[in-house]
Amino acid sequence: MAKTREKLSRDTIVEGALALVDREGLDALTIRRLAQDHSVTPMALYWHFKDKHELVAGLAERLLADVDLPAAEGSWHERLRAALVAVLAAVRPHPAVAGLVPPRILESHAGLTVADHVLGLLREGGFTAEEAAELGGYLLSAGVTLVTAEPGATDAHPAASRDEAVARKRTALAALPADRFPNVSAASDALADCGDEDSYFARGVDLLVSGVQGLR
Repeated sequence: MAKTREKLSRDTIVEGALALVDREGLDALTIRRLAQDHSVTPMALYWHFKDKHELVAGLAERLLADVDLPAAEGSWHERLRAALVAVLAAVRPHPAVAGLVPPRILESHAGLTVADHVLGLLREGGFTAEEAAELGGYLLSAGVTLVTAEPGATDAHPAASRDEAVARKRTALAALPADRFPNVSAASDALADCGDEDSYFARGVDLLVSGVQGLR
């Protein structure tokens, strides 16, 4: 048992869980399935995580730990934009896990580091502590929502399933009567799938930061 504990670290379990969710979606994640993937008994995982709730929190913490906050350069709103871009860079590769992040930001050292950085920038911009708390929570949640609400996003992560879901959505939108829904019909391709992800995320971040500047 001691040898199993030494080999199967908390980080190793989280890495395996993240890979599983990336491949098959969050519904596929169970303690039993993860134990099978590591060729151990479920009890070996319970040594590190007492239940799936703790494991899921570990996934969110891992994404937050991957946020590489930029050095202090530029105006406060330029650095705010850079911070949001850094959060997206950590979350974008793992869309099935993205939704786990916002409610757990204040539950780990990594999340608190990100939160404190964003709140500090908002305070620097002239907002009160209460205003910064409200805006900071909105910004981080909305930034993650850019990932979960990206056109073409689906709970089915295998490429074939995603392609099928996008095709069905595109067909359904294209079949709408253009005289009744002219704008939806004209944008059916863009609504069904994201044509340029980098542009999509850049516009989203610009919208969020511009909104904060407008409030200031």
